Amino acid sequence: MALEHAILVSLLEKPGSGYELARRFERSIGYFWTATHQQIYRVLGRMEGAGLLHVREVPQRGRPDKKEYAVAARGRAALTAWLHEPIEPESVRHELAVKIRGAAFDDPAALISEVERHRKAHDDRLGRYLTGELRDFTGPEAPRPLDAGGELQHAVLRGGIAYERMTIAWLDDVLDTLHRLRTATPRT
Repeated sequence: MALEHAILVSLLEKPGSGYELARRFERSIGYFWTATHQQIYRVLGRMEGAGLLHVREVPQRGRPDKKEYAVAARGRAALTAWLHEPIEPESVRHELAVKIRGAAFDDPAALISEVERHRKAHDDRLGRYLTGELRDFTGPEAPRPLDAGGELQHAVLRGGIAYERMTIAWLDDVLDTLHRLRTATPRT
């Protein structure tokens, strides 16, 4: 997926400035796609030049005017075309998994702190996802009923929650294995 597609989806959900778009990438879009502020601004400029976006200047008091981006007809057509194209299932590239396999040729216990660090990062991300789910979808302040966009956003978030839970369970299994190997009698 190109960053352009993620930007088009976000701007169709709600037009906004580059700053607002970057904030969305830090929150909900970040569940499945990450981008830096610089990447977002660079791609917005390219998309504007290609006629995929409309831009309007929004005056602000005491600050420079901001640009607010919205999807143009050409951008909607590009997204529609992409939505109808088949994509290949993603394959996993997992550096930590290669390290875990490689630990058989070194001291497996040396990986314990690295796996614990990864587990904490996934646990923290799961916490953010669950907080966002409560805030945006399941909590007392969440809109009811959800529109189609909200239902699909929640489906993506549920996938992220399931992935983080699966990853944490796997990392717990790896930690159990590493601890067991640390206390096991070395093979000769």
